[in-house]
Amino acid sequence: MIQLQAQIRTIFKKAVASLLKQDIIPAEIYGHKFENKHISVSRKEFTKVFNEAGETGIVTIALDGKNYPVLVHSVEFNHLTDAIVHIDFYAVNMNEKTTAEIPLHLIGEAPAVKELGGVLVKALEKIEVEAFPADLVPHIDVDISKLTELNQSIHIKDLQVSAKIKVLSEPSTVIVVVSEPKVEEEPVVAPVVEEAAPATAETAPVTEEKK
Repeated sequence: MIQLQAQIRTIFKKAVASLLKQDIIPAEIYGHKFENKHISVSRKEFTKVFNEAGETGIVTIALDGKNYPVLVHSVEFNHLTDAIVHIDFYAVNMNEKTTAEIPLHLIGEAPAVKELGGVLVKALEKIEVEAFPADLVPHIDVDISKLTELNQSIHIKDLQVSAKIKVLSEPSTVIVVVSEPKVEEEPVVAPVVEEAAPATAETAPVTEEKK
């Protein structure tokens, strides 16, 4: 398992800005039959751990001499700088099944795109599953090399998933589809209508008065 060092946090609300300036991220651990814990972790260490574990890999948080197996439940980012400003960890019981969302990764190349000019549209990013924490995987591969025709799609029921993982999402849900290429219509150009030149002394019709 991947380990992450943490400290008990006694700073809350607006005061956490002082932690963020030190590259320390405020966080929470909570879960079923688990007493919430306010903690903080190193930004550098968490980034390294998160890159390896993602949202479905078990992370062991070392806190005050005890180890807590957790999942990264959610990560909050600053909408201006994209810096992590808060983390929620979900404490799990390794002997009890838990639910999680596993990301879907596209692999291979779709012949319908390469040879027929189709447009690949990914309609689903994650699926919900149930499993023992140790059986969760960082991601599930979706082989798009099977997409040989336009308008062909891959559904959740087509995935190759370990028997230890129960998929909770609707089996008929589309994950990815190859759409027909868009045909760009040429803009309709309106005919140019020549305006009559204004009458001048030379072109104006002769009236009785002028006679």
